[in-house]
Amino acid sequence: MENTSFFLFSSALTLDPFVIPPGGRYPIFFLGIAIYLFVIFCNLTLMTLIIFKKNLHKPMYFILFSLPLNDLIGITAMLPKVLSDIVTETNKVYYPLCVLQAFLLHMYGGGILFILAAMSIDRYAAICMPLRYSSIMTPRVVTCIISLVWGLDFVLIVSLFSLQTRLPRCKSVIMNVFCDNPSLLKLTCGNTTLNNIIGLFNTAVMQAVSVSIQAFSYVKILIACVFTRRSEEKTKAVNTCVAQLLILIIFEIVGTFTILSHRFKNVSADLQKIMGMLIFLVPPLLNPIVYGLYTSEIRNTLLQVMKKKNRPFT
Repeated sequence: MENTSFFLFSSALTLDPFVIPPGGRYPIFFLGIAIYLFVIFCNLTLMTLIIFKKNLHKPMYFILFSLPLNDLIGITAMLPKVLSDIVTETNKVYYPLCVLQAFLLHMYGGGILFILAAMSIDRYAAICMPLRYSSIMTPRVVTCIISLVWGLDFVLIVSLFSLQTRLPRCKSVIMNVFCDNPSLLKLTCGNTTLNNIIGLFNTAVMQAVSVSIQAFSYVKILIACVFTRRSEEKTKAVNTCVAQLLILIIFEIVGTFTILSHRFKNVSADLQKIMGMLIFLVPPLLNPIVYGLYTSEIRNTLLQVMKKKNRPFT
């Protein structure tokens, strides 16, 4: 019995690798490393600015801090392992590490939706109730919002993965280059109906909560923009919301293409794997850039820091 338990939870699984032409492994590896380092640099820069610059110590940016943190979790859980397998050609992963990777990747997906919803609430309060904003978005409220974002995401993903332990595992090949919940379910030989129902339910809850909150917030913001007479307020309102809407659109478009790639039989396995990876690559790559371009306070703070570093000693 002990040997069986050890096999179930510690034995190595085999990942289904990319079909890479001769001589292509190292160029792909170094390209992946460059992307990873760029993402790390951009997101850490954004987080560092929020931590150390007092002009960014505001509810909006405290909530925003969760976004680059979540992006780093997603890309770090996926990309280093994929790149390592490309070079070493091992394509092996132990079951507990596979579950951990899948758990973190699903936390990342749900995290984006909840974080964007929280950020839209902050913008709604700031633009539609500017005189009451400071009394509404108090440090306690902001802490509760951030805790709820991560707590709800954690509970939903734990409820999904806790069901994995009740199913016997009789296969050892993950039909992907990384681990996720659908791949883990394909390893089991038991009835996965409950798992599928909970998975669909959790996805529906995440999407419904996030989209409904953002739709409500941005409709209210749009109405406020229409009825305000001061053009400066309209411009500020639009600029503060464009970045968040772009991030949501990018995430949903990439996610939609990923889902569709698995629904058509004529799509190659390698293309499906690449599409599956994009959702963990594109948002972390673009999110800090989008915020840098459309949020003047972050952009100006970064420019001030760069000017100070470039100033010659006198």
